[in-house]
Amino acid sequence: MDAPDIVVPVREGAVNRQLRYALRSWAAHLPHGRVWIVGYLPPWAQTAEHLPLLQGGTKYANTTAAVHRACENPLISDPFILCNDDFFVMHGLTEVPVLHRGPVREVEAYYAARASGAYLRGMRETATLLGELGHPDPLSYELHVPMTIDKTKMLQALDLGSHLDVVHKRTLYGNLAQLGGGQIADVKILHRAPTGYTANDVFLSTMPDSFANGRVGQHIRKAFPEPSVYERPGRY
Repeated sequence: MDAPDIVVPVREGAVNRQLRYALRSWAAHLPHGRVWIVGYLPPWAQTAEHLPLLQGGTKYANTTAAVHRACENPLISDPFILCNDDFFVMHGLTEVPVLHRGPVREVEAYYAARASGAYLRGMRETATLLGELGHPDPLSYELHVPMTIDKTKMLQALDLGSHLDVVHKRTLYGNLAQLGGGQIADVKILHRAPTGYTANDVFLSTMPDSFANGRVGQHIRKAFPEPSVYERPGRY
């Protein structure tokens, strides 16, 4: 069986050094077919396939539209690997593991104690919908790690959640598809300090500031100093 393609939504207008190094990490450590950039194609990118997408909504709506577009495209493998432009694979994989963050009720309590807003509201609304669909204690799949996507099942999930402003599409898909999997803490590093990760971690993710100015960014850039096949020669 051929290795699945990688799909990565990319927002408009970004130079996006994180994507550059994410691509280097995937080329080195994540077996795949083609890479599909959905949305904006940075000028330095080459050899990756490009699926243009008008991005006129919120970041949540834009990424949902990108996933929907990828699922409908017959040229993209089924299944495919869904990544974000700030997902780094630090060690070699033979396949993408199925991972979750634990029960949504626990993740909700974590966020509710710290903030409110669209993301938390979407988490609650997605959990309520899953309860109505027969999943009263759903798992959260909102991790910053690659996830393997079955096109038909994801399209079914997106259709069921289409009335939500901020659908937690990974969580909706993961529970409806009954993926199960192993539990981990999220790998997103929000700060500049050299804590929260080790050299043995397979997955890392960053914020723009922690990548540009933090120790985790130095760690990632040191791991992948050479351009990948997805970068044009020259400075961009």
